[in-house]
Amino acid sequence: MAINKSLLTGSTTMLILKLLEIHDMYGYQMIEQLAARSNHTFSLKAGTLYPLLHTLEQQGMLTSYEDQADSTRVRKYYSLTKKGRGMLAEKQDEWRKYTSAVNQVLQGGANLAAL
Repeated sequence: MAINKSLLTGSTTMLILKLLEIHDMYGYQMIEQLAARSNHTFSLKAGTLYPLLHTLEQQGMLTSYEDQADSTRVRKYYSLTKKGRGMLAEKQDEWRKYTSAVNQVLQGGANLAAL
């Protein structure tokens, strides 16, 4: 069964920040890593990723630099800032609260026994 893509919309920022918490990456590398780590459930397009990266950089969550990826190609790498780590922690906490509430509803509610 395919996953509704609208479910990804609210979590894309958190997933990208989490990837960059591990180590600096360039755009295509993030797309590949996200797909691989999610068993291909998440597949970002460049047209979605790069505007998000630019916004996060403007907000001070990321910095970027150019480095040579192989013998001929220079790539733009993104790095998580201290502010970005703080945002990641907030997003993860928000996600835990959200998924906990959804699971409570799906399981019949936290206080079902009181009814």
